[in-house]
Amino acid sequence: MAMTNEYRVTGMTCAHCESAVRGEVSQLEGVEQIDVSAADGRLVIVSAGPLDDAAVLAAVDEAGYEAARI
Repeated sequence: MAMTNEYRVTGMTCAHCESAVRGEVSQLEGVEQIDVSAADGRLVIVSAGPLDDAAVLAAVDEAGYEAARI
């Protein structure tokens, strides 16, 4: 069953920022779809099952930004 998780991401300002976040998050196991918006400061992930929030936050951190689950 697909699950949707939403995060607030701070520090993104452009399409390059979105691409960096998308690239890191896409490496997480189970991720099926990613929607990143610098304008809204949002990250929405659709996954095949539950995601480890710590892994998502670490992936966003690796891209150079901060995130918090909404």
